[in-house]
Amino acid sequence: MAATPRVRGTRSEASEQRRRRRVWSYLVLVGLAVFFLFPLVFMFVSSLKPDGQILSDISGWRAFLPVGDVGLDNYGAVFDRVPVGRFLLNSLLVTVAIVGLGLVVNSMAGFALSRLRWRGRGLVLGVVIATLIVPFETIAVPLVYWVAHLPTLLFQDGALVYDIGWLNSYKVQIIPFVANAFSIFLFSQYFSTIPTSLDEAARIDGAGWFTIYRRIVVPLSGPAFATVAILTFLPAWNQYLWPTMVVQDEKLRPVMVGMQYFFQDNPAWGEIMAYTSMITLPVLVVFLAFQRAFVSSVAASGVKG
Repeated sequence: MAATPRVRGTRSEASEQRRRRRVWSYLVLVGLAVFFLFPLVFMFVSSLKPDGQILSDISGWRAFLPVGDVGLDNYGAVFDRVPVGRFLLNSLLVTVAIVGLGLVVNSMAGFALSRLRWRGRGLVLGVVIATLIVPFETIAVPLVYWVAHLPTLLFQDGALVYDIGWLNSYKVQIIPFVANAFSIFLFSQYFSTIPTSLDEAARIDGAGWFTIYRRIVVPLSGPAFATVAILTFLPAWNQYLWPTMVVQDEKLRPVMVGMQYFFQDNPAWGEIMAYTSMITLPVLVVFLAFQRAFVSSVAASGVKG
């Protein structure tokens, strides 16, 4: 009878310790979140200030506060200098095409490498993984040469015309980035965790490999598809080097290439911050809208893979 209060006291002390650890964990996470949000806050706040005030406030906390001479003049100046709407539309088109086509192509390649049995499968997978160590900058110039000599078909006056070269087009910004070695490897690893007995049962029922891929493997691989889509979206949206090399027509340029418009003469820092805020907002909206899917997909892929 005398031991009961002691047990209760021990339990309450353990519960209090867990509560304190949880509080400290939350405080640390909030501190880290605030620290990493500083650049974004500075960017959005500076987009509301003229250049002189940005430079005068940069040495203190006023740089992170919307105080002083604030307004939306920088955003109006951005539209006067850069065709923002056209650039956003181009980036949206290119990004959606890369992500959509990449999910189909890379998942089918991963399916062939993980579910089918054919000679040389391991060697092909090894070569795919080996390409991950090759920086894109090392192959950019040879790739420009090849796309400049590839055949293409154009519509002119209602007729198909044969021509040479993919420069200044949407396809030169999309097709080279559809196949992705990391996406193929991720799909291959995830598909290999799905029991092969499902394939055997489907084959007995007369299903072909494409039917197995479409009706069995794809519905069971939602986390892998979500992970690849999210990890493909950001680099596709942030493309700068490749469009700068292959696109000279202003009507086809993506948003990141538009940054160079602000550094041709004297940099207008307020307009630069306004432009970067505008091209960052779509990424933030996508992340906030799919935050739960992003966390769950990465966690599930890590457990399954």
